[in-house]
Amino acid sequence: MRIELRDPLTLPCGATLPNRLVKAAMSEALGTRDNRATPQLVRVYQRWTAGGIGLNITGNVMIDRRARAEPGNVVIEDDRDMPMLQQWAKAGQSKGSKIWVQINHPGKQCPKGMNKETVSPSAVPFHKSLQMMFATPRELTETEILDLIARWGRTAKICKDAGFDGVQIHGAHGYLISQFLSPHSNQRTDQWGGNPENRRRFVLAVYDEVRRQVGPDFPVGIKLNSADFQKGGFSEEESLAVIQELTARGIDLIEVSGGTYEAPAMTGATAQPKKESTLKREAYFMDFTEKVRAVCKVPLMLTGGFRTVGGMKEALNSGAVDLIGLARSIAIEPDLPNRLLDNKEALHPVKPLITGVKAVDRTGLLEIQWYTRQIHRMGKGKNPVPNEGAIKVLFFYMLESSWGLFKARKLRA
Repeated sequence: MRIELRDPLTLPCGATLPNRLVKAAMSEALGTRDNRATPQLVRVYQRWTAGGIGLNITGNVMIDRRARAEPGNVVIEDDRDMPMLQQWAKAGQSKGSKIWVQINHPGKQCPKGMNKETVSPSAVPFHKSLQMMFATPRELTETEILDLIARWGRTAKICKDAGFDGVQIHGAHGYLISQFLSPHSNQRTDQWGGNPENRRRFVLAVYDEVRRQVGPDFPVGIKLNSADFQKGGFSEEESLAVIQELTARGIDLIEVSGGTYEAPAMTGATAQPKKESTLKREAYFMDFTEKVRAVCKVPLMLTGGFRTVGGMKEALNSGAVDLIGLARSIAIEPDLPNRLLDNKEALHPVKPLITGVKAVDRTGLLEIQWYTRQIHRMGKGKNPVPNEGAIKVLFFYMLESSWGLFKARKLRA
């Protein structure tokens, strides 16, 4: 039977998603100065839900107030913001849509001055080109590692209590879980590092604690790199092994991605496979999902590169993908899911953003900030501006980032 975008999907835990379109996590940066949820987030998710999306996955929600990835992150450590969290959850659930919270810890991947210090499995600095922006981290202690595992579970439980429909553990893009998995950033010699089995111990412990806290019937997914695209980094073979372990434990959904800030494959800024068949199929990481499907039946979500209704349907009917992730496209066209469900193409196809400044264009950071700016417009009740100039956004990003870091330093002083 041919799969359509409108078809529902039942997850291993028994929960059902109403269609095959997912709003993938994006950087919203709409939290307060002290990292609390806001009415702007409620407004944005009301807009996306009205657009016909089946599942909303929120942007980075941090598990530790001492470790924020950027100004405006929401942090959930306790139930102090329960009323606003409940409003946020309800905003993502109208018309039958579901909403999951992406829960994360940045590890070393946060700008200098954002936090008092940065931590990571090992004290491995960034590439020279990024050392102006990111400090060398301090190595985590065993006690701190166990505390972080407990925090992931506690944050997930609070999200469940607030009425959200699930959580997604962020294990990709160079953040803390990704750092533990990578032999490049994890050079420990204890039980948390060294061989692949030890390096994946952290992510498995995080999943186990989250599942213990939320129970067997609450959806838990993960965003995981297919690879780091860095010399000496996390490989596809290791990623497959992690996926098989998580599948055996009962994970409900795996979103496949790839890359880090140092090699941002998730934005299309680094080289992707050049096989003609891959290019025709649009999606960045389709080859890897086929390898996953060959060894396990866990529901798979793929985000990045989709351009047409036909490409999305072809991915679904290949058997290698169960859900289509939409990110940048619905930051500029929030009603796009309804169009896709009606077999209509996007009004504003995503295009590469180029400033001409190689150091900026290479990192992919402008991509993040340009689309974040469109999300902020929706948070104010305005419409996105699909053709807004990249140089203009770069200027405002530098201005707002400097102001945000100043406020963050003042807050933690």
